[in-house]
Amino acid sequence: MRGYILKIAYKGTDYCGWQVQPNKKTVQSTVQSAIEEAFGVPVSLTGCSRTDSGVHANGFVALVSGDIPEIPVEAIPLAINTKLPPDIVIKEAKTAPENFHPRYNALGKEYVYYIRNSRIRDPFLEDTSWLFPKHIDENKANRICQEFVGRHDFRAFMAAGSKITDTVREIKYFDVKRQDDMVIFTVAADGFLYNMVRIMVGTAAEMASGTAGLTVTEMIESLDRSKAGITAPAKGLFLNKVFY
Repeated sequence: MRGYILKIAYKGTDYCGWQVQPNKKTVQSTVQSAIEEAFGVPVSLTGCSRTDSGVHANGFVALVSGDIPEIPVEAIPLAINTKLPPDIVIKEAKTAPENFHPRYNALGKEYVYYIRNSRIRDPFLEDTSWLFPKHIDENKANRICQEFVGRHDFRAFMAAGSKITDTVREIKYFDVKRQDDMVIFTVAADGFLYNMVRIMVGTAAEMASGTAGLTVTEMIESLDRSKAGITAPAKGLFLNKVFY
């Protein structure tokens, strides 16, 4: 039995998220099938998190284990990629240390969110960014996002109906920059609640484009989802890095 850590990039537009679901096309089932076809043996595949339908990844981490033939580790991505569709790629592989778990050993994650701040659609960015026509003041957005940094109870920034009870998380950094018409949000934390990044980005975009209301600090202290802003769509969100 051998185990390898895989770093995976994928465009999640045509998938119902990472995790295997009955009668649905998911990234996990697609990657697992490709590995088993490449090596001719059944394998176990465990991911670092569950990404939602339409969410993308640059650096998703997964552990594959099984009676995989002994080949040079650098050849593993090449072998699997020949069996994968164009919207998924294994970027690299390395031998997993004993007892490694991609989810439980993770110290934190970094997400990137892309907003196309324009009134004109770009057909090449339609699936990977949120078209937001009202002008976003990126400097104001950056100041707003600094209010999220630190250890707080983020219950107000969790999707309504979630059953999670421990809603305290620590945001390490939350930065905003503009590249022409693209406004890019980058946030890292020790963990995220369901839809937390999308709600924070939606809230900051509204506030930085002129919507008045509560401050971020007041929203956090309210512990009330209805006090925060809108949920940004899934298509602009990328899992960028996992920290170990």
